[in-house]
Amino acid sequence: MRDAVFHYLMRIPSLSFRENYLRSVEFRSPEYIPCRIMVTWPLWLAYGEKLERIYQAHRFVIQPKDLHPSWKDVIKPEGKPYGSHEAQQAIPRVERVLTDPFGCTWSFNIEGYQGQVVKHPLERWENFKGYSFPDPEEGLPSEGSDKLTPWGEIAANVERMMSEGKLVQVSLMHGLFFQRLYYLRGFTNLMRDFIQRPPQLYELIDGLTRYILDLVDRLLKCGRIDIVYIGDDLGAQTRMPISPSTFREFIYPSYRKIFGRIRERGVHVYFHSDGHVMEVLDQLIKAGASVLNIQDRVNGLENIGALCKGRVCVDIDVDRQYLVPFGKPEEIKSHIKRIVEYLSLKKGGLMIEAEVHPPTPLANIEALAEAMEENMWL
Repeated sequence: MRDAVFHYLMRIPSLSFRENYLRSVEFRSPEYIPCRIMVTWPLWLAYGEKLERIYQAHRFVIQPKDLHPSWKDVIKPEGKPYGSHEAQQAIPRVERVLTDPFGCTWSFNIEGYQGQVVKHPLERWENFKGYSFPDPEEGLPSEGSDKLTPWGEIAANVERMMSEGKLVQVSLMHGLFFQRLYYLRGFTNLMRDFIQRPPQLYELIDGLTRYILDLVDRLLKCGRIDIVYIGDDLGAQTRMPISPSTFREFIYPSYRKIFGRIRERGVHVYFHSDGHVMEVLDQLIKAGASVLNIQDRVNGLENIGALCKGRVCVDIDVDRQYLVPFGKPEEIKSHIKRIVEYLSLKKGGLMIEAEVHPPTPLANIEALAEAMEENMWL
């Protein structure tokens, strides 16, 4: 492994992270492409000090470990994982069920990883009569949680980030709208609704939109926010589950209202979606997304460049299904270089993220970090 000082001090930016990030989003000539690697906690447990050494050598791009609270009993008090075999055996597998504030029942089998909805409160339309969304005054919901985060707590976090000069990014919710509709109705029911167009569907969409706008209004009162994160997984592996015309009729109008409410306050919208979403990228841009966090290989770098380059900032999600866990280090380095060649501009508009899960080898994590450091400077 090379000396840590070589990597970390290879070049020192003159801009703060916040300023460089906002310049990237706003096409105002950043110094470098914001890059980040998020290593999930099973890998921190499995690799221990070996991974810690890689992190120390590449702290400019690798995010520090942020272990889920449920891992506290399998981590040594000084914060170092146990040995690899013991750590892997200690991954907390659970059989946990909860009901969220919307009335959706979730099932989880690995602590700290997202579960899935197994019981839908509006599976039958007769249940819609008398249904009500959570009280927006009580706090902000979070996907897969049975708790609401109080607005006072959010405001305190915003104030802390502001006082520390950090980028103030807050999450509205993952699974915000399209996913929430099928969490409520069930996926098959919602697909059928889009075809049959029952009147209750329009009422549900209207009610959910008004509820989210109420959340937005309260969120934006929490302080000077730079960017609001919204997640809604719209795509499958090779296509979308709904057509672009269905998206335009049922999803786009609500997105436009929600994104517009945020943007009119001078705050950016960071929109994440997993899966293939090429057919609706133009609608997402027109709805008001400032940043599109989309996956590289399922959408195609050439396709993304043709639709997005110079129009909207793209936070490209490096292939976590095949390349990162199973590719060779040289393939990873070549791919990162290709992303920069296809999508970067001197004036900005590109960010790169890589989320790393088991069974990714250490050599691939190091290759990601080296490739980002070598290609990020504009």
